[in-house]
Amino acid sequence: MAITSANQLELLQTADAVAREKMIDPELVVQALEESLARAAKSRYGAEMDIRVHIDRKTGRSKFTRVRTVVADDMVENHQAEVTVAQAREFLEAPEIGNEIIDEVPPVEMGRIAAQSAKQVILQKVREAERDRQFEEFKDRAGTIINGVVKREEYGNVIVDVGAGEGILRRNEKIGRESYRPNDRIRCYIKDVRREVRGPQIFLSRTDPQFMAELFKMEVPEIYDGIIEIKAVARDPGSRAKIAVISHDNSIDPVGACVGMRGSRVQAVVNELQGEKIDIIPWNEDAPTFLVNALQPAEVTKVVLDEEAERIEVVVPDEQLSLAIGRRGQNVRLASQLTGLDIDILTETEESERRQKEFAARTGLFMEALDLDEFFAQLLVSEGFTNLEEVAYVDVSELTVIEGIDEDTSSELQARARDYLEAASKKALDTARELGVEESLIEFDGLTPQMILALAQDGVKTLEDFATCADWELAGGWTTENGERKKDEGVLEPFDMSLEEAQKLVMTARITLGWVDPADLATEEGEDDADDTEEEAEA
Repeated sequence: MAITSANQLELLQTADAVAREKMIDPELVVQALEESLARAAKSRYGAEMDIRVHIDRKTGRSKFTRVRTVVADDMVENHQAEVTVAQAREFLEAPEIGNEIIDEVPPVEMGRIAAQSAKQVILQKVREAERDRQFEEFKDRAGTIINGVVKREEYGNVIVDVGAGEGILRRNEKIGRESYRPNDRIRCYIKDVRREVRGPQIFLSRTDPQFMAELFKMEVPEIYDGIIEIKAVARDPGSRAKIAVISHDNSIDPVGACVGMRGSRVQAVVNELQGEKIDIIPWNEDAPTFLVNALQPAEVTKVVLDEEAERIEVVVPDEQLSLAIGRRGQNVRLASQLTGLDIDILTETEESERRQKEFAARTGLFMEALDLDEFFAQLLVSEGFTNLEEVAYVDVSELTVIEGIDEDTSSELQARARDYLEAASKKALDTARELGVEESLIEFDGLTPQMILALAQDGVKTLEDFATCADWELAGGWTTENGERKKDEGVLEPFDMSLEEAQKLVMTARITLGWVDPADLATEEGEDDADDTEEEAEA
């Protein structure tokens, strides 16, 4: 095929038709044509030459040019595409480095191989343009619902035609045992859009909790308008779900608005989710109150929240235990996901037995340490005393208010408690020294003898050892592995040491050893305070 004999206007018309069909910019198709013609010309004139082709956007005429760049004498690498300043004087009056010498060359004859190569270049460019357009169209639609048509199923994954592209609904993103046939209509949540080597990948989901949230937004105008807000969603896809909502208008009931007249709104969502049962729960800022709502339909008699550990203990009537836990732990699991807290459920009987054991243990401690009879020891426990330190160092007035205890008895009780604690401390230090603990650690301020013994038993025997400890190794903490929170036991955790206290002690030890300069520490704290002030000012 000779380019000179081709219908040049028809070339532009073809490019425009391809662009319309693929819904891409016609300029991209023309640029692909120019590149393919340039490749064909290079195969004719030489691959080292810089051959460029320009197609006139009005007439379709192709202009072939050879370009040579002016470079320094010692920088010439390609003699076909580069010339020195001296050589360039033949073509330019005052050549400078970077100038280009452009010569028009005759159009080339395109043989079968060149034409095939040109076709591949055009197809590649069109394909890339399609991918870019598809990514740009869908990248901002992640987090929304889209309607599509099933094209085919591959190894359990469903390929969905979403209009300007294809999405993939993976096997684990389908609800239960859903199955689809070609041409079935399907509604999915766009979970993610990624640009990959093989083109943009649109990942769809029907099990994502936000899919249900978006369905409610479509069915409940108050949610769409922002009057009602969805605060949290937890799902066991195809089986049960919980959704927490709050109303920003006191005159509108968030639960009633989501349920709708005779349950019409929630039923539309249930039908889309293959009969998934949905509990709509009023959200509350108070975590225990919110949890009581989240565990519905079970009744809760007592809630104890541990904010530091993000755990919550719930006491329910004995007959409500199975309802609170739910089938295969479903109810408590969804409530945990909804609140973001680990939940321990106890029956009233179990909680009563635990309290009785704690009462008996404290009673036994006071009987042994203070040489008291059972009645007197039980009296102290009943008044809220939990350990010997409280008895030894509490204000005398808090003991004398107990019926049957006067000032003399109070003084005697405190003396016995202090003697016992001193003897226990001496024994702990003696044992620690036998284990090899150095005096530098024993004399370090902030550690009790019992703490020093616990550290020694864990292999921490010097101040240097202590200074290398992490705060969570001392005070304990929580880590998340594979989505499950696991407890890290701290050496000093039994002594109720917090992470902040552990951080302060470790830093003090490092300063004492000279590892950290207090001045540097003060400077860093000053910078942090300044940053905080700037952020507050910006806010």
